[in-house]
Order: sequence, then structure tokens, then C-alpha cells
Amino acid sequence: MAASKPQSQKVQFIEISPSQAGQRIDNFLLTLEKGVPKSRIYRAIRKGEVRVNKGRIKQTYKIQAGDIVRVPPLRVAEREAPTHVSESLRQQLLQDIIFEDDSMLVLNKPSGLAVHAGSQIQVGVIEAFRIIKPELAFLELVHRLDRDTSGCLLLAKSRDSLLNLQQQMLSDQIDKRYLTLLKGILPNAEELVEQPLLKNTVSSGERMVKVTPDGKRAKTLFIRQQDLSLAQLTEVKLYTGRTHQIRVHAAWTQHPVAGDDKYGDREFNKTLKSFGLKRLFLHAWRLGIRHPVSGEPMQLEAPLPTALQQVITKLELT
Repeated sequence: MAASKPQSQKVQFIEISPSQAGQRIDNFLLTLEKGVPKSRIYRAIRKGEVRVNKGRIKQTYKIQAGDIVRVPPLRVAEREAPTHVSESLRQQLLQDIIFEDDSMLVLNKPSGLAVHAGSQIQVGVIEAFRIIKPELAFLELVHRLDRDTSGCLLLAKSRDSLLNLQQQMLSDQIDKRYLTLLKGILPNAEELVEQPLLKNTVSSGERMVKVTPDGKRAKTLFIRQQDLSLAQLTEVKLYTGRTHQIRVHAAWTQHPVAGDDKYGDREFNKTLKSFGLKRLFLHAWRLGIRHPVSGEPMQLEAPLPTALQQVITKLELT
């Protein structure tokens, strides 16, 4: 029996195909049941609700072709789509629009706002804009930004625009530039990191990414912009778009991103808090694209948020 779209209120028995084999059972379930809290999946494995070939397994078990996986109902009743956003969020999002025409919308996404709803998040950028702009028949995210990352976010207003912009992404035609603050000073004016990355989920259910030879290709260029007393303002060019790519590659160089609680340096983060840093210092500063209809080149820029600029100013004075 081949895997199909999850019917989360019924027990499923899924036969693992060769293309699915080799991954951990927890990662398989996280992919199968998108949006289900990791804690729910780990609890189901521990309690024996999830079984492979009728037997109990650990979350580290790697599924094999031909395995029969018992998947219990993992979701509670489906949550209804939100119908309201606060007036403050509405005003903020409308003020943060960088560019808009009939084919696309470009937002300077604030830090702390997810791009879409999830198990613990009722409203993200896409849900909010569908409420704010009900006249739009089509509105979809072209790409994603981490919740704590601010900056340029593309939304398409038509399927043709969506496919065009996504194709530009896939064929590396979009120039993606970030600004970040790194611990210490990089030894060279430019540092190219090409280290493969692998997504993993640790026992607590937290998603982590690590550098490992069996990971997916990832390429990041770090460009020194301004040397400060404790850190370095750095421009980053992304050649690939892996999860947490900049943060993991920065940590691999021993120059982690300021304010990064997952991959960063605890003492460095503590010091930067005294300079007013209250978030991850990672900002999607610029996107170079071709307009999905006219084909004209465009440079879309999101200015560095005031709170981050104030941290830079304070560091300049030390």
C-alpha cells in the first residue's frame, strides 16, 4: 500500500517505498503529518501507538523498504482558518509593504512573526494578508523566512507569478543578500563556506541542523562590512536555501550569529543583550529578481530595523 495524503482521524497502515527508506521514523512522521507538534509524535512512539511490522520501535529506528508502519490519529480536530487579525498587526503589515503590483507583494517581514500558521501559531503572514486583502483571489508565499528573521519576503498574486518566481529560485537566478552580526572578526574579507547540511530532530523534539558529509549541498558567502569592537557586521550571499543555513555555517566558522539561542555562543549573546539586542541579528536585506511578468530586473531592499541599527551604533561607541 503506497503512502497517500494523511487521513489523520483514522489509523493508517503505510508500506514504506524504496524512496522513503533510510530515514528515521520520527522524521518520516514529521514529514507525513505536517503541523502536528513534535511532542505529540514522540509521545505516540513512546506509548507504542506507532508500530513497525506490528512491533514497538524507538524514535531512532530507520525505516526500510517494505516496512509496514502503523500511524495512529495524531491530530485533534482541524482548526478553522482565522478570520480576524488585530488592528496593530494589520497596520504594521500594511506599513511594511516594500513593493506591490498586480502580480506580487514584497513585505519587510518583522522579526517574531511566522510566515504561516502552525501547531502553536494561529496566524502567520500569509493568513494575515488573506484577511487584510480579501479581494485577492490568489495569494501564496514564494519562499519562507525563519520566524526570528526579518526582511524581504515575496508573495505571489497569481499562479503564473508564483511559478515564475519559484523557478527563478530553483535556478539560482535570485540574488539573496542578508545582513548579520557575527562574533569576532572573520580572517578574510570574504569567506566561502560549502558544507553540507542535514536536518535532524533531537530527543526533545527540537529541530536542529548540522554540518555532516551526508547532508544536502549548501553554499554561503560571508562578506565583511564593518569591524566593531566585539563583532562584525557581515553581508551574506546565499547560493542555496537550506533550513538555518546562515546560522549553522556561521557557527561552523566559529563566528556565530549574534542572538542565536540555538547555534550561537551563550556568553556572546549575553554581552550583546547589554547593548540592547533582544532578537536574532539576521535580516533579509536585499533580493535581486526579475519581475515575473515584464522580466525587468529589480532590486528589492528592506532597511535594517531600527532596533538592530541601534545595536550597531552602540557598538561603534565602544
